[in-house]
Amino acid sequence: MRKSVLILIVTTLTACSFTQSQDITMKTKQDSDSIYTVVKTEEEWKEMLTPSQYYITRMKGTERPFTGKYYDFYEKGHYDCVACGSLLFDSDTKFVSGCGWPSFFDITSQKSIRILRDTSHNMIRSEVTCAICGAHLGHVFEDGPPPTGLRYCINSEALHFIPEKGKKSEE
Repeated sequence: MRKSVLILIVTTLTACSFTQSQDITMKTKQDSDSIYTVVKTEEEWKEMLTPSQYYITRMKGTERPFTGKYYDFYEKGHYDCVACGSLLFDSDTKFVSGCGWPSFFDITSQKSIRILRDTSHNMIRSEVTCAICGAHLGHVFEDGPPPTGLRYCINSEALHFIPEKGKKSEE
């Protein structure tokens, strides 16, 4: 009996320590599998994405830090999901974080992303995925600048930049 109570207390404390202080809704993979509006077979994804885009967005990979095409890129415009074209981030929310990946302090809409609990690599993190197609984008951390205090750390290979009208992209 004591062991059961101790396990219950430890489990409760552990669960409480991993809650987010910001208003980020965490979903489990099981909750999110069948709610995407863009659904393709793995073969279809492989056909439309480059090998590195497929690795990052479909296999939850990551690019090496300081190597992505949008890491040190600050043109005006917005960033869409490379897999489905969903609007994700505006260039006005991009900032220099020094982490090695493009970083944003806010998203364009609460409907554009989903946050999933990620326990890979012996860590507990908040994975950022596209709400429309389920593409892995990166992770979000609570060490960003005001006004949100969030840092969306996103893989360049998961993004497609659309320049502001009248501006020409160097992409």
